Amino acid sequence: MINSWNLTSGAKLVVEEIPYVKSAAIGIYIRLGSRYEMGKLSGASHFIEHMLFKGTATRTARDIADSFESMGGQLNAATSKENTVLYARILDENLYAAMDILFDMLFNSAFAPHDFETEKGVIIEEINMYEDTPDDLVHDVFSQNIWKKSPMGPPILGTLETITDSVRDDLYNFYRQFYVPSNIVISVAGNVEAQRVKDAVETYLEQARPGAVAFNLVVPEISVPFVKLVPKETEQVQLCLGVPGITYNDERRYALNIMNSILGGGVSSRLFQSIREELGLAYSIYSYPNNYSDTGTYVIYAGTGPSRTGQCLEVLHQQLKEIVDQGITDDELMRTRQQIKSSLYLGMESVMNRMTRLGKALLMYDKIIPLEEVMDKIMNLEKDQVEDLAVQLLQPAQVSLAAIGSPEALQNVEREFKRYW
Repeated sequence: MINSWNLTSGAKLVVEEIPYVKSAAIGIYIRLGSRYEMGKLSGASHFIEHMLFKGTATRTARDIADSFESMGGQLNAATSKENTVLYARILDENLYAAMDILFDMLFNSAFAPHDFETEKGVIIEEINMYEDTPDDLVHDVFSQNIWKKSPMGPPILGTLETITDSVRDDLYNFYRQFYVPSNIVISVAGNVEAQRVKDAVETYLEQARPGAVAFNLVVPEISVPFVKLVPKETEQVQLCLGVPGITYNDERRYALNIMNSILGGGVSSRLFQSIREELGLAYSIYSYPNNYSDTGTYVIYAGTGPSRTGQCLEVLHQQLKEIVDQGITDDELMRTRQQIKSSLYLGMESVMNRMTRLGKALLMYDKIIPLEEVMDKIMNLEKDQVEDLAVQLLQPAQVSLAAIGSPEALQNVEREFKRYW
């Protein structure tokens, strides 16, 4: 059974009772991500995520870690462009002990000056590690250029400059501005009693500082087409080709899921089969959509040898042209529907997946979308809906490129890319 409430504090709560399991998962979603940061605050949302684990007025960082270790639980957090989530998975008997720690971290983090300086060093090393991982970095390079005139563009981690120059009081004030009940969604799933969870959550929220968050977001401007080449001495050339996408509110998102699965979303996809299995041009090749509240992208990634970039780009062009000109087959549509159906229902075997689905639904759509409704829309999609979307998105004039590799390899990449787009 699923219950949801708009609480008097302004927070939203959703609870799914699953009495046949022995675990529970809780996620606290804060509507704060890197797109809300301006100038010197770049990287602040991710920095705050780190600081949540550094201690409160009554708990040290070691206390927090030891408490979850002693429960055998898992505690983590993540930051994206539009939100931050603090989440835990524990035995059902430990839910309320975990909640006590989570809400203490959420509202009472101390941001001690010593811890702030220590964590600044940790994040600088995280950025350095990321810079040394070109197959991850190339995705950020693509984002920075397609949204180069918007806060959507900069990396979630921030930059070495913004993190080095960050000031503790600026970060703390940013935290206090956004970490208020009216700006959060709480999701709980597992062997729990919904009313007892609601009572406990309301007690914690009563102790939190009140406040309203005013959002003044401008729809980010898309800058395409572009070619961005980043010279770096690497063994492979990392390629990201992409186009403007759709928002997560767009009803075409169901057709996009099917199109993506057919084109590059798995081992049976066209790109994987042609580029890896048949031609051996890449070890890693895939596509993915990024859907946000008011913008989106659709991206294809491949890592290939410098001598193979020309052939790789040629095959990518062929595959994109084929899906636009010839569409998809009945067999591909039927197979992909079944894949998505299996993935959704098998995912429901996990309390963490159930919690995440409900939390994101309430955060993004302000309502719970039944799984059966999602499946109906997937199973009733027609071929022409998928094909029309492919034609709309995969326009040659919209295709942009971000690439990382040696200077010599990048010269060839640019030349070959311009042959096809």
